[in-house]
Amino acid sequence: MRNYEVTFIVDPTLSNDEIKSAAKKYVDMIKKDGKIIHIDEMGSRQLAYPIKRRNTGIYYSVEFEVDNGVIIDPMELAMRRDEALLRFLTVKLDKYGVKYNEDKRAGKIGKVVKKKKKVEEDNSHQRRKKKKKKKPAQPPQQQGQKQQAAPAKAASPKEAPAKKEEAPKKDAPANDAGTPPTS
Repeated sequence: MRNYEVTFIVDPTLSNDEIKSAAKKYVDMIKKDGKIIHIDEMGSRQLAYPIKRRNTGIYYSVEFEVDNGVIIDPMELAMRRDEALLRFLTVKLDKYGVKYNEDKRAGKIGKVVKKKKKVEEDNSHQRRKKKKKKKPAQPPQQQGQKQQAAPAKAASPKEAPAKKEEAPKKDAPANDAGTPPTS
């Protein structure tokens, strides 16, 4: 037996009865040739991008077992022809996918337990904000002046010597016009 999972999105503009019957049609198709492990009705969700001019959809996910995937091709053909479905995806599950789904159903994955915060009654209405230390403003520099380095502390023998300023390159032009100097 091979494990599969099919997830499909039903058009939300349909009535509740039509939505349930669309999902039931594929569940019954799977029951004929296989064994259903779990049906997850995820409900209405926002789509990442519009599909057939719809921004939301009703999500269903069905996990099932079938011999050699005999039901997959006829089921996908029926899903392609069904106008009530916006999208579908069938996935073959390996042992890790089966284990993940079991853990998810058991509540080990996906459930976030929020810790209760301790609230002080006297300070509950005030918000505390940390003030950031601002660096003192430096006066704007004029063009052509280089920024002077801050005075260095006395260097101890263990510290590395300060970097030396680079000498101007010999290939650099002497004037601003970009022409080489004449000799």
